[in-house]
Amino acid sequence: MDLSALIPVWNEAENLKVLLPELHRTLRQLGLRYEIIVVDAGSVDGSRDVAAALDAHVLSQKEPSYGEALRDGFAAARGDYVLTMDADYSHEPSLAARLWRQREGADLVIASRYVPGGTAEMPVLRRALSRTLNAVYRRGLDLPFRDLSSGFRLYRASALGKAHTTARNFDVLPELLVQLHAEGYRIREIPFHYRPRRKGRSHVRLLRFGWAFLMTLVRMRRLRSSIQSADYDLRAHDSLIPLQRFWQRKRLRIVTRFLEPGGRVLDVGCGSSRIIIDAPETVGMDVAMRKLRFLRSRVKMLLAGSLDKLPFRDGTFRRVICSEVIEHVPRDRVRLSEFYRVLEEGGTLILGTPDYSSWIWRNLERLYRFAKPGGYADEHINPYRRQELERELAREGFDVVDVGWICRSEMIFKARKRGANHTLAGIPAESNPRPVEACGKLASDSHS
Repeated sequence: MDLSALIPVWNEAENLKVLLPELHRTLRQLGLRYEIIVVDAGSVDGSRDVAAALDAHVLSQKEPSYGEALRDGFAAARGDYVLTMDADYSHEPSLAARLWRQREGADLVIASRYVPGGTAEMPVLRRALSRTLNAVYRRGLDLPFRDLSSGFRLYRASALGKAHTTARNFDVLPELLVQLHAEGYRIREIPFHYRPRRKGRSHVRLLRFGWAFLMTLVRMRRLRSSIQSADYDLRAHDSLIPLQRFWQRKRLRIVTRFLEPGGRVLDVGCGSSRIIIDAPETVGMDVAMRKLRFLRSRVKMLLAGSLDKLPFRDGTFRRVICSEVIEHVPRDRVRLSEFYRVLEEGGTLILGTPDYSSWIWRNLERLYRFAKPGGYADEHINPYRRQELERELAREGFDVVDVGWICRSEMIFKARKRGANHTLAGIPAESNPRPVEACGKLASDSHS
């Protein structure tokens, strides 16, 4: 099944008589294997009979709300893509073809009233409220989208599996968008002309729905401010919190200074930071798929992997970056020998982590935990001290050649890989245990 077209319905019999034949015609012209699902909220005007007579599969909602209609419809849909549209004919069926043609390179395509070329025939008050709502959501959640409340959309079904909505009314639309954006899925807007409903009365209740939108905004703000949001690291570079903004930019300057031109570079635990985005030729690796999905259009080479067993051959890279990662990983899974193995002889390791011997850092971490609940401070489970980490680097065959500092709290080491005959704590190299072998070729497919 290529496409499932999902239409929530409540007393829309007259509109369905026109809408469904046109939608069938559009989808047949595209040559799709499709189904049309009408989710009925308890219509008393014969909407169910009209839909069934026009070759639509009719579902009865469990609870009469727009959010429940979408959830019931998503659960029943069998298509690789899911089209959602209103039954009142404000969404012209022929535009479904444009949404379908824009699906490549996007996980959600939105028919937008507010991008250039889009228009909306709406009463003045409703249009003003709609624009205000979208502006508040866009700015309050730091989103690049113009029409978060449009219900005319095409979803990739596999992306919907990551959404877990709870909103009951039309606020489920921005909730879905924000959750997919937080998971790193690609979202695109195309212009369309929104027109008044063909027949019947609007089901929008401005005051009641306005309160629901406000509550959902608060919940989505918590998500956008947490590390569960795919672009958290990138947004931190321009954070409204002065200390966080300074910290991110200082780290970027130090790492950039330590990087030398030439040779392959690996960023372990790359996240979505400016370090990887400003060096798109770097290979990015992370355990969080949402971060990698977010980076797909920005970085050429990405893959999922863990630092305790790097999926590369020996001597693959000239430089390896591991910034603000090892403090989040259990101590028995931090294997500096893996960095040594994948580096060329004489290669450089750039390794950054907080220095827990610094009283400044310990107090700053308390402040960070208070100012940024849900941030990275809660995940710091593996504290390092400078002298301890220097000894571990030396034992694994690295010579520290420089150290950068942020507020005498975060230490960023520039360490050089010694030759193959280095010794560990006075033990000859031939007596040293061999590092864990890892196999696999360098991933170059941006979708890996």
